[in-house]
Amino acid sequence: MMTAPLSTDLRRRLVRAVEAGSSAREAARRFEVSPSAAIKLMQRVRATGSAAPAKVGGYRKPLLAGHEALLHELTMAKPGITLAEVQAELTGRGIQAGSLATIWSTLRRLGLRHKKRMARPVCKWIHDLV
Repeated sequence: MMTAPLSTDLRRRLVRAVEAGSSAREAARRFEVSPSAAIKLMQRVRATGSAAPAKVGGYRKPLLAGHEALLHELTMAKPGITLAEVQAELTGRGIQAGSLATIWSTLRRLGLRHKKRMARPVCKWIHDLV
């Protein structure tokens, strides 16, 4: 679980304490926050001039965005294609495919089908084991 950002008021008090001469660690002890939180806050203030927290969460573009036509082509050319085969095909074309879950979610979002399990074995006694 991720912790919540420090409050704006606490951030201001930490910055003022450090600007008044305290070290980041001393200010952290005084305001009962972790030393790393105070140090990172001061690094952020020095780099950006602001004590505001960074954006948390938000939308991230899908990893396979822009390759929808290729995924459609692959699944239509070989109806029983597995996720691992799709991943190998994409990697072979120089496309960073990500995990099998990434490929699965992209195919699902596009409404494309793929093989969900291994092909049935040829021998009956093997079939009974599965």
